[in-house]
Parts: sequence; C-alpha cells; structure tokens
Amino acid sequence: MDKISFPYRSSSHLVLLHVIAESGAWEKYGLDVNYDQQISSGEAHRAVPLGEVEFVGGNHVSTYGRRARGDSWVYLGQAVNQVSHQLAVRADSEINGLADLKGKKIGTHGNHPSLNDWLFFKQHGLDSDRDDIEFVKQSKRKKEPADAAPDAAPTQRPPWLWELVRDRVVDAALLVPPASLFAQAGGLKLIDVEPLPMIHFTTVSSSLGFVEKHPDIVERFLKGLIEGIHFFKTKPDQAIRIIRDKSTKRGQMNLEQATITHRSLAGILEPKLYPRMRSIANVYEEAVRQDKDAEKINPMALWDLHYIRRLDDMGFVDALYGQQGSNDGGHAGHDHAHDHAHDHSHHHGEPAPAAMAGLEGVVSTACDDEDCGVKH
Repeated sequence: MDKISFPYRSSSHLVLLHVIAESGAWEKYGLDVNYDQQISSGEAHRAVPLGEVEFVGGNHVSTYGRRARGDSWVYLGQAVNQVSHQLAVRADSEINGLADLKGKKIGTHGNHPSLNDWLFFKQHGLDSDRDDIEFVKQSKRKKEPADAAPDAAPTQRPPWLWELVRDRVVDAALLVPPASLFAQAGGLKLIDVEPLPMIHFTTVSSSLGFVEKHPDIVERFLKGLIEGIHFFKTKPDQAIRIIRDKSTKRGQMNLEQATITHRSLAGILEPKLYPRMRSIANVYEEAVRQDKDAEKINPMALWDLHYIRRLDDMGFVDALYGQQGSNDGGHAGHDHAHDHAHDHSHHHGEPAPAAMAGLEGVVSTACDDEDCGVKH
C-alpha cells in the first residue's frame, strides 16, 4: 500500500471523502490515503511543491497569481462545477427577483464565497463596483481560546447570514443548504436563481514535479476517487450511513441530516471529474480580482486533464455506470441536483420547516473557507 496525503481545505469536503474511503475505492488501487486532516491555503502552497503532501483538495483562487510568480501547482480533476443557491429575502420585502435588488444591501461571508456572490450579481447586472448593490460581510466566528477555563461562558457567535436578513441588517443573501433550510424555517422567502458555474469543493490538486515522477500513483488515485463518486451516487443508503457515522467535526449527524447532506451533493458530483469551461472562466475572473498577477496566466495553464481523459477514453467510467449517466460527464446530474437543492417539501423525504431546528449538523458543500463547515 502506498501512503498518500490528501488534506482538505474545508471540513465540508469530508462528506465526500469519508464515503470514498469507507467504500474501499482507494484501497482497491493499493493506496492508503490520509485525507482526514485540514490544511491552510498558505501551508498547501508551501507543502505541495516540496512533496510533503501528494494531493490537496482545494485552493481554487490563489493559485493563478502564484503560478505567475513561479508556483508549480497543477489541477488534475474536479468533483463539483457549480454552486446551487437561492436568494433569501424577508416575506414583506417586496423583493421577487434579482431585478428588485438594485440599491439593496446583500449579506455575504468568507473569501471565496464572497467572490462568488460578487461575480454572480455582476453577471446578472448588479455590480457592487458601480454601487448597484452594497455587500455587508458577516462577522467571522471567533474560536474559543485554548486556555479558556472549563466553566467560562462560550464566546457568543455572530449572526448567520439568514439571521442578518431576518433582522433587517441586510435585504437579501444567497444561501445554500442547510442555510436555506434554516432561512425557510425562520420565515424567510426563498427565490430560485440560476446556479453559478464555479470551481469549488474537492479539486484534485498537486505539484507538477510529483505528477511527472509518479504517473502511476496519479492514475490510481483518480480511479479511486471516480469509483468513490460512483459509490456515492449509486448506493445512497450506504453513503448516507457513512456520512451519518463519520461526519463528527461539527457534532454527530442523525439520519435525517445525513440524508439532506447527501442529496445536496449527489446530483452535482462529476462522474468523470471533468471541469467545465464556464466554471474555470468564472474562478479565473475571481482570481484576477484578488491578484492582478493572475492576468499573466492563461486560465487553462494550471489544468492537466490528460489523466482523466485517458480513463475516459479507456471506458473506465462508462463501465462503472453501465454507459448510463456518465456519457455527458454529468450534465444530466446537474438538472437532478438543482431540483433537489431547491425542493424542501415532503415529497423527497425532507422535513417540513417546523422540523428544521434539528439540522445543526448538516454540512454546506459550497463552503471553501478554512473556518467553515456548517452553515445554518
């Protein structure tokens, strides 16, 4: 067994990684993958080129500018290509769509998520740089001090985005499950909007040096990831039980929480790990906004897709799915996922708003900041 390090950037990635590991997909290809550890963006940029870790599941925006300054980062595959969100507003706000937001305050949070919000609204004619809208950033949660007395009062958390809308601090916010579930339970109105094509969640990242020296490990690692995604999609009952039992970073999930978490992700996972061009274009635009050096780099320069292309040409993924549901690289799955992400009725077994109070453990797959994992 080859020992491989694959640290995550956000604990939200563990929803998928636990299932892949427990399914035995990596072990099948002779890999002992240490995935259950977190790494910061800066530490990932330091450790990956040195070979201290073989792969990283993230770093989506900072890489382009760093590549212009000599970094050897490379992307090998992409698990998710969109952010499926809804617009949350107060029921009495008279906001019925994006056109009603001009001049309004929009709640946002984090680094990559706030860039996603900026780009989404800009692409829909609401540019914060022109003062069409005003962004109000959610306060960061403070970590409890390590030397805090056992009987010390816990640090009061800042309000969640949906609470800022409810409490009239902002007029609206883009939310994903479970935040949207809590918003609905709290009396807010949810408005369906288009998903944002985006590179986020679990991206297979490595260094050019490692990839060139160890093509066999790269192929086996990608095979395990692809088979794990197949398990996630096609064996929901087993996947849900793994999510329930293993997702303990933010408290133990129950079966209902694990089911909602699974449904929010299963339909949008890419069976062949291909990134989408609109997703790359969008994340590249965010990279340029954050770091002007990114303009010196072609947005495709970081992507080495010949490994997943080879597996595709071999028929590896089609054989897993029986040539159904994988030929389009996951296109059909996106429509399926969009429906689930925006359906909060009883028809798919999800709880009514009155039952939402017990969903604190549900993980947001759209969260990519270090300090995030649960949004409610």
